Amino acid sequence: MFAFSAEDEVNLLVIVVDVNPIWWGQQAQRDTEFTLSKCIDAVMVLGNSHMAMSRTNKLCIIASHCQDSHFLYPCKSWRGGDGRDEDTSSSGDGKYELLSVANNLMADEIRSVMLKSKVKGNSTDTMLAGSLAKALCCILLHQPLFQCVLVSVQVIKAADDCALQYMNFMNVIFAAQKQNILIDACVLDADSGLLQQACDITGGLYLKIPQKVALAQYLLWVFLPDSEQRSQLMLPPPAHVDYRAACFCHRNLIEIGYVCSVCLSIFCNFSPICTTCE
Repeated sequence: MFAFSAEDEVNLLVIVVDVNPIWWGQQAQRDTEFTLSKCIDAVMVLGNSHMAMSRTNKLCIIASHCQDSHFLYPCKSWRGGDGRDEDTSSSGDGKYELLSVANNLMADEIRSVMLKSKVKGNSTDTMLAGSLAKALCCILLHQPLFQCVLVSVQVIKAADDCALQYMNFMNVIFAAQKQNILIDACVLDADSGLLQQACDITGGLYLKIPQKVALAQYLLWVFLPDSEQRSQLMLPPPAHVDYRAACFCHRNLIEIGYVCSVCLSIFCNFSPICTTCE
C-alpha cells in the first residue's frame, strides 16, 4: 500500500469519517449548507494539506458506515493499478496533479459506498469501533517498515454513540494507547463520551465544533499540527471527559454499578452470579 525509505521519518495520518447515510439524510433536511459532500471536501482539504507538508507524509482515509467500513484512500483501484493512477494531467486550476487524482479516487469511492449501501430501519448507529480497529490494523501492518514514525488517527464523528460498541471501543482505545497512537476527535453533533475517553487516554484532542460549515478551518487549525507542534499553539481548552461505563446487561451508561471480581464485567443491578463468566 505504501512505499517507505528506511531513513525517512514518516508521519502517518489515518482519517476515519462517519458517513452514516441516515444521519446525513436527517442533517440535509435540517441544514442544506452542510452536507456529506461538503464534509468529504473538508476531509480532502485536511488530507491534501497533510501530504503537502512533507514528501514522506502518508495518508489513509476510512469511511465508517452503519454496516461496515471502507477504505477510501488508498483504494483498490489505486493499489490495483487499473490505469487511473497514471492519469496525472493537470486540471488547469494550479492543483498538484497527484493530489487531484487522489481526490477524484476518493470521490469515486464514497459515491460507490453510498450507492451500494442498503440501510434498513432508522438507527443512526455507526460502526465506529470496527473502523478504528481497521485503522489500527492498517497502522500496525506497516509499522515494521517505518524508521521513525508519528502516527495519529483523526475521527470525524457525526452520529450518536452506540452503547453496544462500548467494550469493543475500549479495547481499541487501550490498544492504541499501548502502541502510542494518538486519537483525535472532531464531533459534528452531540458530544461523544466514548471519544472523550479515547482522546484523554491516548493524549489526543477532542473538539465539538460550534459551526459545521467551518469544518475545514477547524481541521486545519486544531488537528493538522502534529503532537510536537501543538504545544506551541493556542488551542481550545480540553473538554470535560465523561468516564461513565456501559453496563453489560442493558448497555446503558451508568455512574454507579456492580463489578464482577473475576472478569470485571459491569452491571447496573446486583446479581450473585455473573452472567459473563458464571
